[in-house]
Amino acid sequence: MSKLLYVDLLIINGNFVLGPGNEPTLCNNRVSISQDIVHSIIESGLVKELIAERSPVLRADILLRMELLVETDSRIVPGTVHISDGGNGDYFIDAETNDFGSLSLRETL
Repeated sequence: MSKLLYVDLLIINGNFVLGPGNEPTLCNNRVSISQDIVHSIIESGLVKELIAERSPVLRADILLRMELLVETDSRIVPGTVHISDGGNGDYFIDAETNDFGSLSLRETL
């Protein structure tokens, strides 16, 4: 088992996950990094721009800006981030973390 470097409250679909005693569930390391990345993209406003944009060229530009935003996270290896459009509002984020190996996320807009 790897050392707990990052601990956070687990959030799924915008809500805290509660355990049997109604206490918040914790997540750590890769899951914590993953949800931090998703929240940083949402908070940046780039998701709204992506949803509103119809031009394929400008959408590609927004995805590049998202990749650059993710690379600013010190826990991510620069140059390893790739965000792809899976169609039907699905986006896939692949990156390499410094301490926990590869990371793959799927988000639906």
